[in-house]
Amino acid sequence: MKAFSRNQPRLFNSFNRAARQAATFAVMLALVANTLIVGVTNAEAQTARMSEEQRIVHVLNRLGFGARPGDVERVKAMGVERYIEGQLQPDAIADAAVDAKLRRLPALTMTTAELYAKFPAPGQLLRQLQRRGELPADLAAMMQNRDNQNGAMNNQNAPAANGAMTTPEAATGGAARGDEAADKKDYRQAIREYMRENDLQPPAAITAQLQASRIIRAAHSERQLQEVMVDFWTNHFNIFANKGADKWLLPAYDRDTIRPHTFGKFRELLQATAQSPAMLFYLDNFQSVSPNARGGNRRQMLEGMRRNRTGDQPGMMRERNPLRRNRGLRGNMGNVDEQRAAQVNPNSPQGAMGQGQMTQQRMPQAQRRQRGINENYARELMELHTLGVDGGYTQKDIVEVARCFTGWTILDPRGAAARTGLIDTERAGTFVFNARTHDDGEKIVLGHKIPAGGGINDGLKVLDILARHSSTAKFIATKLSRRFVADEPSPALVARVADAFTKSDGDIRQTLRAIFASPEFNAPENYRAKIKTPFEYAVSAIRAFGGETNGGPAIHQRIAKMGEPLYGYQAPTGYPDKAEAWVNTGALLERLNYALALTGNRIPNTRVDLARFGASGNAGNNLTDADKRRMIDQFSNLLLRGDVSEKTKAALLRQLNSPQTTTSATAITQNETSEMDVAMLPQPEGRGRRNREATSPPVGDLSMMSRVAALITGSPEFQRQ
Repeated sequence: MKAFSRNQPRLFNSFNRAARQAATFAVMLALVANTLIVGVTNAEAQTARMSEEQRIVHVLNRLGFGARPGDVERVKAMGVERYIEGQLQPDAIADAAVDAKLRRLPALTMTTAELYAKFPAPGQLLRQLQRRGELPADLAAMMQNRDNQNGAMNNQNAPAANGAMTTPEAATGGAARGDEAADKKDYRQAIREYMRENDLQPPAAITAQLQASRIIRAAHSERQLQEVMVDFWTNHFNIFANKGADKWLLPAYDRDTIRPHTFGKFRELLQATAQSPAMLFYLDNFQSVSPNARGGNRRQMLEGMRRNRTGDQPGMMRERNPLRRNRGLRGNMGNVDEQRAAQVNPNSPQGAMGQGQMTQQRMPQAQRRQRGINENYARELMELHTLGVDGGYTQKDIVEVARCFTGWTILDPRGAAARTGLIDTERAGTFVFNARTHDDGEKIVLGHKIPAGGGINDGLKVLDILARHSSTAKFIATKLSRRFVADEPSPALVARVADAFTKSDGDIRQTLRAIFASPEFNAPENYRAKIKTPFEYAVSAIRAFGGETNGGPAIHQRIAKMGEPLYGYQAPTGYPDKAEAWVNTGALLERLNYALALTGNRIPNTRVDLARFGASGNAGNNLTDADKRRMIDQFSNLLLRGDVSEKTKAALLRQLNSPQTTTSATAITQNETSEMDVAMLPQPEGRGRRNREATSPPVGDLSMMSRVAALITGSPEFQRQ
């Protein structure tokens, strides 16, 4: 009771601070939410045409992730049309600074086989060491102890003679559970120590480095349109990083599948994704085989692969697929059509289903063991990648397309055969066509006859049919117009863009030119008319202040909290591309918190220097209303080129005059980083484990300058592009 009495004033004050803070943010949050929903209605948006400066800002927002200090003046000097054409030719744009930043992310340049070796799954690593007789004695003892505990648990959980269940808790009063938890902790710690001593990293570090590369490029690359298109196509051909082997397969997907084809022919991009091991694994096509495929011994098949390394034609091989069983839904997507209502983050569009939850359709064990055709890829290829849900295909077409893609698989998808020497190491995790598991009968797809005996050409013909279908032209034109022009593009615009797509044989660069030259793209009603996604919002804020980031877990965690973890969307639809998906109270609150953390330099390894934009004397908190208004105007000009309504300015001033003693509506804690920070990204030379005290400033009041900058960053005008 005495302890409570001593702490009571502190608790009461904390409660009061939180209550005051919630109240002061309520006004700003309401303004942001209402304005984002109903739209900006300032007079400038009603003029007959955009001014030259507005058009430059519009282009920098839509073709990139927003303007940096000086970008508007630079584009004005070179001309908007020349800037747009330059962005359509990214290979001609020097980007040495970004290249230097990416060198500290070695996973980006590793082959899949090298990733298997450098970032092994702990369980597979131990089994491999055990088979080779190289498992350290302490780990061997822990493994044996764990196996014994698991066996005891299974026996104790089995029904007794009288039908009752005997559990460790019942027998030991709960002591078994505590001992087991301690043993597991020691076991995991021992594995971490072994990996650290042998210069190995956890598999999650691959995804973290890939996420960092996306953030670094978006924030700092001169090839802004290239990064926008990488973001677009990565979402269009979505893959979830945490599905099985995909975390090892994604670096090659970004490097070899998406990036080289962002401005090329859509048909080439479509084939690159169809033959990508990451896509084959994600949508289970690597397990799709003809029901009449012959069986065989797995070791014999792998040794056959080792003997015959070329195959009948590029991308083909005569040997048997190393995957002898269709594992059904175990670890796979299952019925993806029924999973699209689920999503991983409560602030994301499907967040009501619960964080980290996803509906999984289960099938009887006997059915899961059956080998046969998997329709997942065929369905998503037509519905999401090409024709669209109303593209005119039938269930029969789905089955026929799935038959065409049987045998399109992955050689050693988890690297196990390479580790045991059954195949060449460098071939692990690569695409192969396995003729023995292909359905070589005649098929009919969308009215087109595909003759029997075509082998790998069956799938290639399907890609030809789909890439040049009129429904595909309309579907891709609609999505690109929605990304660059408006959430609801006009039918006339879509028709013109689809016509450009068709006439150019799916040339993405030509299709984009048609969009950028359209009256709709340059219409004043589309200026600041689209809501930024969390990724766009986070990066645009860094760019607006001329900030620096290493793209590490701390900044990515902020983006994830706002609802868009990169490579974190489980369903193949990808993240939604309309405003209503991102406008909800929880998500907007996280955006304001992000703005406060950014301007207060409370995101480790992401820095902004506000002092460069005004005299340091203006940073104090004892300012008059006139001083505050001048500061609001100063940062409005910097961040919004003056495009801010008087209503927003008044709300900002009220917010600044409200009592506030903490730094955000939900309080920014000192513990910004997590254990992931230590392992996810390589440390700079000369440094060991991360010093949290050095990277996380103590919590306290933000300066007035930081608060003004944050509130304008969180304003409805800045959240629009």
